[in-house]
Amino acid sequence: MVFLSTTHLIHSIAIIMTTKRQFTYAIGDRVAERPKPTGLLTKYYDVAQRIAKYRTQRYGYVVEIKEKTDASGRRRKVLMVQWDHLSLPTEHATMRICPASEIARLTKEVIVPGE
Repeated sequence: MVFLSTTHLIHSIAIIMTTKRQFTYAIGDRVAERPKPTGLLTKYYDVAQRIAKYRTQRYGYVVEIKEKTDASGRRRKVLMVQWDHLSLPTEHATMRICPASEIARLTKEVIVPGE
């Protein structure tokens, strides 16, 4: 019987997965908020209406790229995005943003069945 230790292999895969960048951004890029599941279940119509106004897709442009240190000491890139409907830019983690050209493909991956 042969016993193989996979701890090193699993650790290596985890490092590769956490350091992989899906998209690279530059100042001036057209971006969108990553799509979220849009299923909404509520008992009351007025509650659904109040929530619905915050569930629209946002589009904007990258105006600045910063590096911040999180609580565990890791440095992460954050984007300052000027959204089309706002007057001031807001800060977002790169994992919550995607290129506007990719929004259709990514939306198909998160669609809730029945919508």
